[in-house]
Formats: sequence, C-alpha cells, structure tokens
Amino acid sequence: MSGKRPTLADVAGRAGTSTAVVSYVLNNGPRPVSDFLRAKVLRAIDELNYRPDVRARALRRSRRWRQIGLLVPDLTLPLFGQFVGRIEVEARARDHLTLIGNTGYDPERELEFATAFTEVGVDGLLVVGAANAPETAKLCQQERIPVVWMHNIRGEVEAEIVGVDHVKAGELLARHLLDTHGCRDVAFVGGFTQADVRLGDRETVQQRFEGVAAVIGRDVPVIRTDLTPEGAYAAVAEYLVPGQRIPRALVVGTYGQSAATNRAIADAGLRVPDDIRVVGFDGAATDYGRLRLTVAQQPVDALARLALGRLLGEAQPVEVLDPSLRIGDTCGCGPGQI
Repeated sequence: MSGKRPTLADVAGRAGTSTAVVSYVLNNGPRPVSDFLRAKVLRAIDELNYRPDVRARALRRSRRWRQIGLLVPDLTLPLFGQFVGRIEVEARARDHLTLIGNTGYDPERELEFATAFTEVGVDGLLVVGAANAPETAKLCQQERIPVVWMHNIRGEVEAEIVGVDHVKAGELLARHLLDTHGCRDVAFVGGFTQADVRLGDRETVQQRFEGVAAVIGRDVPVIRTDLTPEGAYAAVAEYLVPGQRIPRALVVGTYGQSAATNRAIADAGLRVPDDIRVVGFDGAATDYGRLRLTVAQQPVDALARLALGRLLGEAQPVEVLDPSLRIGDTCGCGPGQI
C-alpha cells in the first residue's frame, strides 16, 4: 500500500462492486444490500483500512449542528476556563458545537490544532491568547475560514482583538492602591521578556505593568518570574529575604501566580494585607479562599458574546471593553489577614 489514502472507488474495486453499493453499506441505505455483498464490502474496508472523508460527508449532509474551533492557551487557569465555558454555552445556543484545543502557548501546537480543526470542517476558529497568530491567520485565510482573536496575541495580524484594555487594568489597581490606601511603595510580580517567559502570556503582563507604571512611576521594581506558580513563589520568596526593604504592596501580573505570592509572603513571616497589600487580575467570580483577592476583572460574558457574534457574522461593534475593580480582602479594604 502507498501512502495515498484509500478512496470509495478503491473499496469498490477490492469488493468487486460499485461505489453506490459501498455507499449504501456505509450509510445503511437508502437501498438494501445482501448479506453476502455487505460482507465483501466490510472485508474490503478492513483490508484497505478505509476511513470516510468526514469533510466530504459533512458537505453532502444537511445538519442542525455546525462546528467552531476554540483554541485556548491553558485550561487550568480560571480565566481561560471561564472563557471556554461561556463560549460553549453561547455557541450551543446558536446550534454550534465547540471543538477545544489546549495549546499551552506553544506556537507549533497551536498551528497543529488549527490545521486539524480545518481538516474536520469547522465553520470558524476562535483563538484566545494566540502564540502563533501570523501563521494561524495565514492558514485560516488559505482555508477560507473566519478567525477571531481574543484576549491577546503574539505576532502581528491585520485584525482587531476582542478583549479588555490591559493597560487600563493595571492603572485601575495602581490607582486604587494610591488613592484609597496612599500606597506608592509598590512592586510588580511577573515577567514580560522572552528571557523571562518562553511559554506564557508575557504580552498581557507587559501591558498590565505599563498601566501600573503610568500611575506609580517608571521605577516600579519588577520581581521577574516565568509566570508559573512555582516561579512566582521562588522569586517572591527571594525578594522578601530578611534585611531587604519590603514593599508595601505587590501587584501580581497573573491570577495563576497570586496564591503562590500569598504563600511566599506568609512563609516569610509577613501578613497580607497588614504587612503587604496584594492585588491582581481576573480569577473566579466567586472566591472562597481564606482571603478574597482584590482584582481588575474582565467581563467574561460580554467578551464571549462579542467574540462569538463576530465569528458567526452577527453585527458586532469593534470595541475594547473596560475591566472593573473587584474589591477583596488582600488590599486592606476587607477584614481578613494571613
């Protein structure tokens, strides 16, 4: 056998029958096939390892359900899990099933998933936190598949991004620390260079840092991490060694690092928020941790509706939505401490 994929005609030739009969066997009709001839066709299918062309079958068959592809960078992070859940609900309400690929911020894996989704015949692709936007956009253009970008992207594409103003999110938190608590002694936890972060959302973190720096000043210290919880814990623990000046507040660049940051503070013998105030971004709308984190929150439901509407050709304005401030305990506004 060559590397060529067997066709319906190959099966018919091996079974000594017509392609129509093979089709009747595969689709269980519309015309009857004798048991003897059906057995010959099934044997030929097994011998050739024949697999029906899913895209061709989808084109021939009327269907209620259509399909979209959804690429996300990390399903373990609450924000992206919320995006997936909301997009799936919105898509199902419009008779669309959602195929999900977890890219891990890996450019090659992102393109691999995008290619696979085009091969099964998705009607559009929605990419959250793209790590390989130019190549993914090129593929979608070649396949004539609409694509919509969410949250942030790596690389340049000629398209708007459905998301919030991350600079404004950083400004929102810094302004709260400064205006409400009189706190200018702030350090930023995160990484936004390629040396800091290989597989992670460094673009968003940099934009958030720019917002903090615009309010507090360009000399805001950066506690550099690779954006993992382990990296955040190690970096913050090293920064809080005895004898060094302790900042009055920390702005944590991603929600995934916030618990590790709080743990590092506690392990250093310090308390949140009495010794160090902590603020961050996103997270679950309902937080049952010992202390609720004060965050700049994205409007997940509105973003999901906007992105899916644009993907499906609904009239949707191009706009960048604003984050909102969700007050918790870790900034000093609430009663708790750890």
